[in-house]
Amino acid sequence: MPANVMRKVWEYFDQAGPLLGRPWPITYRDAEEERLARLRGFGVVAFTSLLYPHKSDMAAWLNSWARDFAARTPDCIPTATFYPEPSAAAYVETALGHGARVFKAHLQVGDYDPRDPLLDPVWSALEDAGSAVVIHCGSGPMPGRFTGPGPVSEVLRRHPRLRLVIAHLGLPEYGAFLDLAERYDGVHLDTTMAFTDFTEETHPFPRDLLPRLRELGEWIVLGTDYPNIPYPYEHQIEVLERLDLGDEWLRGVLHGNAARLLGS
Repeated sequence: MPANVMRKVWEYFDQAGPLLGRPWPITYRDAEEERLARLRGFGVVAFTSLLYPHKSDMAAWLNSWARDFAARTPDCIPTATFYPEPSAAAYVETALGHGARVFKAHLQVGDYDPRDPLLDPVWSALEDAGSAVVIHCGSGPMPGRFTGPGPVSEVLRRHPRLRLVIAHLGLPEYGAFLDLAERYDGVHLDTTMAFTDFTEETHPFPRDLLPRLRELGEWIVLGTDYPNIPYPYEHQIEVLERLDLGDEWLRGVLHGNAARLLGS
C-alpha cells in the first residue's frame, strides 16, 4: 500500500478498531523493500497489491499508485480497485487498459452495496474482461451492512460469468459461499487467515465441510493478507498442510489454481 495508507491501516489495527473486534498485532511492520524481500525469501513467485477505498474520490488515486508499483515490481501482478461513484466505470476501463488483472472490493471497509447501480457497468466490464475480483463479502471478523452471501449472490445472478475470489473462504458463512463456488464456475475462494490458530478461536471452519473443500480444490487459491497478519507467514501454509487434503490439492492451492485463474 502507499506508505501513508499503510501507516493509517497499522494505526487502526493497533487500536483494535471496531471492524476487528479484538487485538491484532502486526507481525511484519517493515519498510516496503524489507517486506518484498521477505516475500521472495518465502518462495513467493507472484503476488498482488490489494488496495481498497473507504470513500469516494479515492479509488482512481489508489489505482495510479498500484500501476506505478507494479511497473517497478515485476513480480507484482497489476491490480486495481473501485467504489460506487459516477467515475467508477471510466477509471476501471482505464485500469483494464493499463493491464490490471486483479481487482479488490471490500464491502466491509467500504460499507457499500455491491448491487449499487453505479457498479453495474463495472461488473459488466470485469465480467467481459475475465478479470479476477478478490472480494471481502463475508461477515467476519465483524458484519457490515452489505456483507454476507445475499448481496453478492444477487450480483452473480446479474453477472454469472464474474470471476469472484471470495476472501477468507467467506468466513463465517463458509457453507453459503461454498454453495456459490459450486453453482458458478467463475467463483473461487481464497484461504486468507482460514484455519490459522488466530481465526479458529472465533470463526472455526466446520470440519464437516472439508470434503466439499477437497472437491472444490481447483477453485481454492492461497491468500494470506501479508503483511498485516498477527502471526508468521509460514503459519498459513502449515495449517493448510495440516488439513491433509492431499499433495495435489495443496499444490493447486499454493500455485496451480492461481496461475490458471490469472493466465500465467
